[in-house]
Amino acid sequence: MALLPGTAPVKAEFLLHAAPTSVPDDDAAEGSTSHTQKGAKGPEDDPRGAGGPSRRKMTKEQKKAQRGANKGRRFGKIRDDLDLCYKVAMGEVCEFGEQCRFLHDVKEYLAAKPHDLRIPELDEFSTSAPFLSENLERNETHPEFAFLNTKTRCPNFDESGECKHGFKCRFLGAHARKTESGDLELVTDSDKKAQTVLTTSELNYIGPDALKLLRMKKYETPITKAYLKEVQAANQNENQKETPTKTIDSSKPDQDEVMGDSAEQAPDPAQPVDTPLEPEISQTALHKIAEQTGDTTASQEDTPDVPMRFAEKKRLHWSGKTYLAPLTTVGNLPFRRLCVGLGADITCGEMGLATSFLTGSKEEWSLVRRHPSEGIFGIQVTGNKPSTLVPTAEIIAKEFTGNVDFVDVNCGCPIDLVFRSGSGSALLDAPGKLGKILIGMNKALGEIPLTVKLRTGVKDGRNTAHKLMPRLSCEWNVGCLTLHGRTRQQRYTRTADWDYIKTCVDAVRAQEAEEDCPPVPIFGGGDCFSSEGYWSTIEQSGVDGIMIGRGALIKPWIFTEIKEHREWDISARERLDLIRKYAEYGINHFGSDTAGINTTRRYLCEALSFQYRYVPIGLLETLPGRINDRAPAFRGRDELETLLASGDSADWVKISEMFLGPAPEAWSFMPKHKSNAYGNEESQG
Repeated sequence: MALLPGTAPVKAEFLLHAAPTSVPDDDAAEGSTSHTQKGAKGPEDDPRGAGGPSRRKMTKEQKKAQRGANKGRRFGKIRDDLDLCYKVAMGEVCEFGEQCRFLHDVKEYLAAKPHDLRIPELDEFSTSAPFLSENLERNETHPEFAFLNTKTRCPNFDESGECKHGFKCRFLGAHARKTESGDLELVTDSDKKAQTVLTTSELNYIGPDALKLLRMKKYETPITKAYLKEVQAANQNENQKETPTKTIDSSKPDQDEVMGDSAEQAPDPAQPVDTPLEPEISQTALHKIAEQTGDTTASQEDTPDVPMRFAEKKRLHWSGKTYLAPLTTVGNLPFRRLCVGLGADITCGEMGLATSFLTGSKEEWSLVRRHPSEGIFGIQVTGNKPSTLVPTAEIIAKEFTGNVDFVDVNCGCPIDLVFRSGSGSALLDAPGKLGKILIGMNKALGEIPLTVKLRTGVKDGRNTAHKLMPRLSCEWNVGCLTLHGRTRQQRYTRTADWDYIKTCVDAVRAQEAEEDCPPVPIFGGGDCFSSEGYWSTIEQSGVDGIMIGRGALIKPWIFTEIKEHREWDISARERLDLIRKYAEYGINHFGSDTAGINTTRRYLCEALSFQYRYVPIGLLETLPGRINDRAPAFRGRDELETLLASGDSADWVKISEMFLGPAPEAWSFMPKHKSNAYGNEESQG
């Protein structure tokens, strides 16, 4: 069968039909936090991406119905019918006593507790349906406690010698035993607990006292105060030069220059500056943002720079290292941990909002958690002015000394709500304000390096990165630059412009040579999907490495391919083993109780919403595979490979049930894209 241009060259014996399948909107892949996305395009509009197998062609009406994204996604927590007190679940005494709103009767809780789950081993799976046969030898019910499976194992107990969920754990049989009195008691492995505390305990927890101070706006940031006073003084002097007849009250700061927006109030130098002064965008609200392409909102006015001497910084020696992009929602700790095991050297937490950090949002501060396996780890923040970003940097430096290797400023996020607030890619057109932000953050961070991720520009045909990047390196002491090869307006509608990335690299290197500045690592980004493409692009563009986003989401093993200079024809069973690891890492992070299991299930389905788009290279006529090729409907080399290529979200839930047990009736997964929704005509035909 003849394939249309831009279609993945699947071998004829695996084709179901030659028409490309539905293509999701890749704006959700990098820099997006949306749960509701407007403007997602259908297959006839969008020449990007890859899709899963299909059974028959759709009519125009069916295609129209599947176009776009599901709006208003909600993922509520699923809890036990009887919610046992956390302290009591761990065998401790609850300090609230009878006033506690949770159940304290362990026997009553256990009587209603669902049966234990068990994560099957890889050798229990076959490549043919039903894929997992019931293995009675690996399931054994306790003779007196029917809900216990004495052959199960708990990922938390296996990893650290203790389960932090106690009696609430869905793998309770792995760490509970009957006492002489006939009750159940929890078991710990003291030796393992002592040996693994440094290798399994997550880092970067902010304490309740610090959160309370933030919420009360009493967290002290003296470096920020001093810096903003300097900026205010410099701005006042500048204004006096420009308007000598203007009377300036020295007790009042100049609003326009300090804040960057004339309509907002500058902070009083005598008061803490932790109060968010930019438009408040909570993490919850950000997850509801509608994605809209092509917005060209006017950028902010430029403002004069402030000269500042920098403290000595750690230099970043990242040439030759692999870098997993910060990816909102899907780039969570379990996914990063999986990628580290597959060869990722540098990882960065999900984008956090400076305003939410400063208001003590527990949800926002959870984004900075680090697993000990993450060798080089950074925190990414976004904001629109010094009065929020500088104190955020100071708090990070104060709270997480030694556990953060760099802080990254997002100057590339294209989301409308972020852009219109003056954050993300809007900072590309406000270099004066950006300079003030970076100078202040550098001072606040001390020796922690500051990095910047940016796009080529805001509008199509108006690339500006080649002018901005030399200033970032030599003038504002940025420790690493990462350039995504598209403008804000382009989103993912065109391929990344690597020729322009090379132009920017040359501009930075020329400026560094002219001013005798130490060279900083420069990473490019965009469309990397194979080992061959990775190394050839580095050689042609002159970058020190490539930040990988969508490529890692679709095939996390890309880091192994890069390290080993090969294209890996990974089998379906090997892919399933990676899914099993992700499930276990999710349980380690989100918890082994009912709520944690189903949170893991949700994020596993989010991961599968990208991984299904992988076309096995053993099915391709030519190599390597390309991220922008659209896949025709195909079958795999076995039934398991076909299942893993399904674009039906119901199949993603089915895969999750292999490791996490049946999904509760009250739980549902709504995919981002309509074309992946359960019951669509394409997947049922």
